[in-house]
Amino acid sequence: MNREKIIVIDFGGQYNQLVARRVRECNVYCEIYSYRTDIAQIKAMEPKGIILTGGPDSCYREGAATCGRELFELGVPVLGLCYGAQLMHHVLGGKVEKAPVREYGKTEVMVETSSPLFQSVEETTTCWMSHFDYISKEAPGFDIVAHTKDCPVAAAENQAAGLYSIQFHPEVLHTLRGKEILSNFVYNVCHCSGDWKMDAFVEQSIQAIRERVGNGKVLCALSGGVDSSVAAVLLSKAVGKQLTCVFVDHGLLRKDEGDEVEAVFGPNGDYDLNFIRVNAQERYYKKLAGAEDPETKRKIIGEEFIRIFEEEAKKIGRVDFLVQGTIYPDVVESGLGGESAVIKSHHNVGGLPEHVDFKEIIEPLRDLFKDEVRKVGLELGIPEYLVFRQPFPGPGLGVRIIGEVTAEKVRIVQEADAIFRQEVAAAGCDKTMNQYFAALTNMRSVGVMGDERTYDYAVALRAVSTIDFMTAEAVEIPWSVLQKVMSRIINEVKGVNRVFYDLTSKPPGTIEFE
Repeated sequence: MNREKIIVIDFGGQYNQLVARRVRECNVYCEIYSYRTDIAQIKAMEPKGIILTGGPDSCYREGAATCGRELFELGVPVLGLCYGAQLMHHVLGGKVEKAPVREYGKTEVMVETSSPLFQSVEETTTCWMSHFDYISKEAPGFDIVAHTKDCPVAAAENQAAGLYSIQFHPEVLHTLRGKEILSNFVYNVCHCSGDWKMDAFVEQSIQAIRERVGNGKVLCALSGGVDSSVAAVLLSKAVGKQLTCVFVDHGLLRKDEGDEVEAVFGPNGDYDLNFIRVNAQERYYKKLAGAEDPETKRKIIGEEFIRIFEEEAKKIGRVDFLVQGTIYPDVVESGLGGESAVIKSHHNVGGLPEHVDFKEIIEPLRDLFKDEVRKVGLELGIPEYLVFRQPFPGPGLGVRIIGEVTAEKVRIVQEADAIFRQEVAAAGCDKTMNQYFAALTNMRSVGVMGDERTYDYAVALRAVSTIDFMTAEAVEIPWSVLQKVMSRIINEVKGVNRVFYDLTSKPPGTIEFE
């Protein structure tokens, strides 16, 4: 689709997705690319603006992530953030060195409100700093437009060249006016019109899918989660009865979830879909026997998904397209976007087997972040209780069971998770959480129940609050609720004698355990 675009060039910063997400909140499309991307490729994309991310290195160190002067001479506005700001000045003739005082955390910044970046921002505002190095001398042609007590160049600009640098992180929520600052760059500097809207995306996607599919038959991988559900309804609007949705119950779903998915999308549901349910629990347990490494489990689960779809395709005749609910964070975290290392492979991205028995794969949500997927779902008329269902990983409980997956472990985590979700909802705590679940650790320990010695598993509870699932904080659940959950799990779930609560934020942890 032809649309205006901002490019984020990633230098290894932890907030690369967050930067792109914030730009999209301004109704401007944004994609992430590695700093290694060829300058000719960047130019060919005709971006309206370029944003350089933070990074873990010192830009003056030999071998550090860098770029050439030509990036700043494309005639395209460039905004450098943190490391990106330092790199801009380093490359263009300024000086960057170790800061005499490291700044980390919320910091008061004094800004020049006459700058295009700081229109509608107060002269003194709170921003999030995180840097060891600092710009000790700005590059020729730049004017300083912000400073702090310890940082003389908190922001600088060369308006004539369209170059702007910010030492702090406007993309994080701790920077109070960060959204306005990025919006100012997108609109005041890049002169974007803001054509990235979900109603237009739905209309354009349906038309594009119709043209691409033609008279072909389509097979959709339906898990019942938000992503695959939205993908399925989007395809049904586009091609109707040419679509067959296959729901693979791999035995790694939450308690009773297989039946719930069939009730919604099956023959008695509200959607005019060709629906096939494949009960493949035993097949998956056999394949997963002995596998303990999380990446290995993901690969096995992804491989088996495709094999089953191939089998179902042969049963229903010629199938030309396979639909998957891949979204943009899946792509980036699988190492296919930006400079980030592979955090985890996704069963519908990095876990795809080499041989796929279909003409093409359609991933209609591949460019979207999770909240954009939800907006598309609402545009399509999907009920809110489905659209706002909490996320569930593609490999299911396979990555909420540490170590080897067995039918017995699945039973334990399903029962424990159901109890946790019931009690959280009953206490009204679910309104403060974006994702909450129970996981089964690989730890067994001695306990005492009914005057008898036990040697059973420990269950870990996880509950986080987040806006974009790129960063997250553990929720402070009332002690009484945790005590009740612990008591019920230990008394009602055979095989468990300990319950833990995970306090880890993201980063450094991930939301899921594996």
